[in-house]
Amino acid sequence: MVEYQRYIDRVDEWITERPRTVILVFLVLTAVFAVGLANISTDAGTSQFTQDSPAQDALDEIDQEFSATFESANGSTQLIQSGSNVLAKEELLAMLEAQQRLENTESLRVVSSSSAASIVAQTIDPTATTLDAQIRTLEGATPSTIEAAIQRAAAGPGFTGLVSNDFNRESASASATIGTVQHDVLGGVSTSAAGTGGESPLTAIQTRSQEVVDTVDSDIRVFGSGIVSDEFTSIIFDSLIIVVPAAALLILVFLVFAYRDPIDLLLGVLSLVMAVVWTFGFTGLAGLPFSQMLIAVPPLLLAVGIDFGIHAINRYREERVQGIDIERSMRTATDQLLVAFFIVTGTTVVGFAANGISDLQPIRQFGLIAAVGIVFTFLIFGIFLPAAKVWADQLRATYGIPEFGLSPLGSEGSLLGRVLLVGVGAARRAPYALLVVTLVVSVASGFYATGVDTSFSQDDFLPPEDIPDYVEGLPEPFAPGEYTVTDTTNFLEERFSTTQGSSVIVYAEGPLREDYALEAIQRANEDPPDAIVSSGREADPESIIGVIETYAEQSPEFAALVARNDPDGDGVPENNLETVYDELLDSPYRAQALQYITEDYRSTQVVYTTESSATQDEITNDARALADRYRFTATATGQTLVLQSVSGTILTSAIESLIAAFVVTAIFLVLIYYVIEGRPSLGIVNLVPIVVSVALLAGSMRLFGIPFNALTATILSIAIGLGIDYSAHFVHRFADEYHEYDEAIFPALEETVRGTGGALTGSMLTTTTGIGVLALAITPILGQFGLVLALTIFFAYVASILVTPSVVVVWGRFA
Repeated sequence: MVEYQRYIDRVDEWITERPRTVILVFLVLTAVFAVGLANISTDAGTSQFTQDSPAQDALDEIDQEFSATFESANGSTQLIQSGSNVLAKEELLAMLEAQQRLENTESLRVVSSSSAASIVAQTIDPTATTLDAQIRTLEGATPSTIEAAIQRAAAGPGFTGLVSNDFNRESASASATIGTVQHDVLGGVSTSAAGTGGESPLTAIQTRSQEVVDTVDSDIRVFGSGIVSDEFTSIIFDSLIIVVPAAALLILVFLVFAYRDPIDLLLGVLSLVMAVVWTFGFTGLAGLPFSQMLIAVPPLLLAVGIDFGIHAINRYREERVQGIDIERSMRTATDQLLVAFFIVTGTTVVGFAANGISDLQPIRQFGLIAAVGIVFTFLIFGIFLPAAKVWADQLRATYGIPEFGLSPLGSEGSLLGRVLLVGVGAARRAPYALLVVTLVVSVASGFYATGVDTSFSQDDFLPPEDIPDYVEGLPEPFAPGEYTVTDTTNFLEERFSTTQGSSVIVYAEGPLREDYALEAIQRANEDPPDAIVSSGREADPESIIGVIETYAEQSPEFAALVARNDPDGDGVPENNLETVYDELLDSPYRAQALQYITEDYRSTQVVYTTESSATQDEITNDARALADRYRFTATATGQTLVLQSVSGTILTSAIESLIAAFVVTAIFLVLIYYVIEGRPSLGIVNLVPIVVSVALLAGSMRLFGIPFNALTATILSIAIGLGIDYSAHFVHRFADEYHEYDEAIFPALEETVRGTGGALTGSMLTTTTGIGVLALAITPILGQFGLVLALTIFFAYVASILVTPSVVVVWGRFA
C-alpha cells in the first residue's frame, strides 16, 4: 500500500505544484495526436466482417473466376433496367446502346459487357459478337422474330437469371432486366455478396457510368460495389454530423447543471474533446481505418470522461466547501480518485479488450481502440483536468474572479441527497430481502434473455429505404445525402428472387477434364437434402451440365459429339471431356458456359435453388452436406451461408467476450482491493451490481426486440466495463469512509451516497441522454446500440445506488 501511495503522491505533486507544466505537456500531446486525424481512412459495410470466412473466400473466388449474372463481381458494374416490358424491341436496343456508350467512354476502361439483349441478338444471329452487330441485328428484326428469339434463349441457362421473376416466356415480357459491364481495374476490386465498404476504385467509374447511361432514353440505373462503398462511407459522416452536435448539445445542458460554473464547464468540455482527439489521432497514426462500429467510440469515451470529470470536480468541491485551500483540496480529491479512476480504467479496458478474442476483425479493432481511448481518458481526467482546475482556481484567487456552484451534487439536506438514501434505507431495514428479490429478478431476466435473436445483414449498415421525416427535414449542413443502395437492393430482392426461395452455390476445384468429373456432379445431385429444390428425387441446379444439354438441343453436330462420349446415354458425357468443353467454348454458348466453368477447366460452380420455407440454419447445413458429396474439393457458399456464418460468430463472440470480461474483471478487482485495502472480498462486492445490470440489460434486449448484431454483440462485455465505473466509485469511496468512521457501516454508506451518489447521478443523466441520441443515426444498427448503451449505464447506476448498500451490509456481517 505504501508503494502505490508513493506514486500517487508524486502525481499529486505535479498536479498541485506544477500545474502549468502538466497543462503544457498535455496540450503538446494533443497537437501531436491531432496530426493523426488527417490520416484516418474509412472502412464500412458488411464485407469487413466476412474476412477469413471459408464461404466468403469461395464466393470471392467465384466472383473472380466466373462471368457474373447480376451479382457484384470483381470490377463489375450492373445496369438495372426497368419498365413495362424491358424485352420490347426499343428497350432491348436501349440496353445495347447503354453498353455501347459505356464501352466507347475510354475513362471507364470497359473490357466487356453482357445482357439479356446481347443474348437475344446472338440467338437471332450467332455471328453478332460485337455490340454494333447486335444493334444492327435487333434493328433489322421484326417483333415476332425477337419474341421467338427470347423464347429460345429462355430455354437455355443464364438468360432467366438476367430477367425479373415476373418474366413471361409466352408473351416474351418482363418488368426488369440486368446487364453487366466488366472494367479493367488495376489490382482488382474486393467485393462480396454481403456488402462492401471503404474506398473503392470503382466509385468514380460507376458515378461516371450513371452520367453516361442517363443519356439513353430508358430507365436504367447503375449499381455496383463502388456505389455501395461510397454510400457506406457517406453514412458514417452523415451519421456523425447528426449525432455529434445533438449529443454535444444535450451533454452541454446536463454539464451546465452538473458543474454550475463556466470555467469548470469549459475545462470539462476541453478534456472531453482532448480524449476524442487523442483516441482518433492514435487511430490515424496507427493506420487503423474508421469503420461504422467506431462511431460508437466517442459516446463511450464521453460516458467515462463525463463520469471522471464530474467526480473530480465534485470531490474537490467537497473539500473546498469546508474552507480547505486549493492545493490540499485537490490532493485529497486526487488521492482518492486516482485509485478509483485506475480501478474503473482497468476494468473498463478489460471489458473492451475482451472483444479482442472475437473471430471478427472489426470487433477486435473496436475493442482495441475503445480500450486505448479509455486509457487516454484516464490520463486526461486523472491528471490534466485536476492540474487545469488548480491553475484556474489559482488565477481566480489572484484576480478575484468569483466561483459559482461551489456546493457538490447530492450534498446533505438537498432533495437529491435525500432521494439517494433510499438504497441505504432498504439496506438498514431488510438487506437480505432486497438481495433475494434482486436475485430472482436477475435470474428471470437472464433466462428470458436466452431468446435474444442474432442477426447479421447488409441492411444493418444501410439507411432505411424511407428516412424519417425529422432527418430528411434537417437544414444544411446536417441534411443527409441522397441514398439509393437500399432502394436498389430491395428492388433486386423483390424482382429477381426466385418464387421458390434463395440460392446456394457449391464451388468445386478439381480435374474437370477427367472422365468421371461431370458424372460425379450428376451423382451428387441425387436424393438432395430437404432444403434444396428438387425435381423428383434429383436436384435441378444450374451448372455446366445444363449448358451442354441446351447447346446439344440447338446443334446436331454438338449433340453427336456428346452422344459419342456418353456410353450410358444419360446426356452427360463421360469421355473426352476436354474436347466437349473446347467445342462448347467455341460456340455461341461460350458466355453461358463461362458462368459455370473456368477456361482452364479447373473450377466450376453449381447453383442450387433453395426452398422458400427453409431456415438459414437448414439451408446452411444442407448446402454443406451437399458439398461433402462432391469428389472434388468443394465448398458451399452464397450470401445466406456467409451471413449465417457471421451471425453464428457474433453470438459466440458475445458469449466468449462476456465470460472473458467477467473472469478477468473479477480477478482484477479481487487483486486490486487486496493491494489497496487489504480486503479482497470488496472486489466481489464491487462485482455484484454488475452481474445484476448485465442480466437486466440482456433481458431488456429481448424485450425491446434488439438482436445481437455486429455492434450490439459487444455490449455485454462493455456493460461490465461501464458498469464497474459506477460500482467502483461507490465501493472505493465506501472503503475510504469506512476507515474514517471507524468501520461503522451506515455512517460510511450515507456519506458515500451523498458524496459519490450525487456525482453518479449527474454522470448517469448526462451520458444516458448524450448516448441516447445515437438513435438519431441514419443506420438502424447505431440506433440500437445507442439504446442498449444508455440502458447499460442506467442499470449500472440503479444497481449501484439501490443494490450495493445491501451487499455492503451483508459483507460487513461476514467480513
